[in-house]
Amino acid sequence: MDKNIIVIDTMGSDNGSEYMVMAIAQVIDKYSDTDYIITGKEDELNSYLDKYKIDKTRVRIINATEEITCHDSPVDAIRKKKNSSMVLALNEVKNGNADACISAGNSGALLAGGQFIVGRAKGIKRSPLAPLIPTANGSSLLIDCGANVDAKPEALVQFAKMGSLYMENIVGIKNPKIAIANIGIEDEKGNALVKETIPLLRECKDINFIGSIEAREIPYGGADVIVCEAFVGNIILKLYEGLSSMLLKEVKNVFMTNLKTKIGAVMIKKSLKKTLLKFKTDDKGGAPLLGLNGLVVKIHGNAKINEVTSAIEQCRNFIKMDVNGKIISAFEPK
Repeated sequence: MDKNIIVIDTMGSDNGSEYMVMAIAQVIDKYSDTDYIITGKEDELNSYLDKYKIDKTRVRIINATEEITCHDSPVDAIRKKKNSSMVLALNEVKNGNADACISAGNSGALLAGGQFIVGRAKGIKRSPLAPLIPTANGSSLLIDCGANVDAKPEALVQFAKMGSLYMENIVGIKNPKIAIANIGIEDEKGNALVKETIPLLRECKDINFIGSIEAREIPYGGADVIVCEAFVGNIILKLYEGLSSMLLKEVKNVFMTNLKTKIGAVMIKKSLKKTLLKFKTDDKGGAPLLGLNGLVVKIHGNAKINEVTSAIEQCRNFIKMDVNGKIISAFEPK
């Protein structure tokens, strides 16, 4: 049986490369069908593999002598730092040695590297970042959340089609509901981009477009896929993450106020835990950069172990369902 190969850039994490290796340690026995390539400082990575007793026959190290930092110019870094952990990881996907790449590094550099090194698939105008966000119904896909500011209407239509394929194959939602982020539900509302895009989405016969969605309806699961250009999408995502974090802390603080509230927390512990989990934004995997010739997934710079393990599982599902192949086939020039 051919194994899935996931390459992980270990030098991009704010928490250090050890976190990335710890994540592998948690899943390597669970997923016998998946092996790993890790890029970073070889001596350091070897010591972590030994520390966590990881089978070295299933993890290959590629030594990186350079690092792309948050202060680097994205395009210049990709072009000049050929021996950086990120560039080395992306080249493994480009050369067919890995099925997917995960990185917590410089977002702009990863987006540039995805486009220049892995390359956009034929027929794809723009490659969007598409994270899953928690809703009352489970999850919705936010596309684009940061890759293409000022995208054109034709690109947003492609985002909708890619998002539909993703939700159907990865999340298992048949005929997912597609909506465009707007300031109202009427077609005449919105900026020029939204107004130009809505008629094009209505003409698409291969997606289930339901119209516009206001931001307040997103957490309730009003649509399975929320389409927007990156400026709007990134604001929605960052507000979502900040609000989720604040709510979790505030709820916990309330139950720690006094003895009565602590007793109440114990009494409803199971139900409370189940409810609070709905607000978590770090267990949905990373944000895949869709429409490339290979899978590239961006995780937060401060990603904890559970976000890395979720991203690994996301990659496995993506590979298993051949989502990349389906997207490429859908957009190949006829």
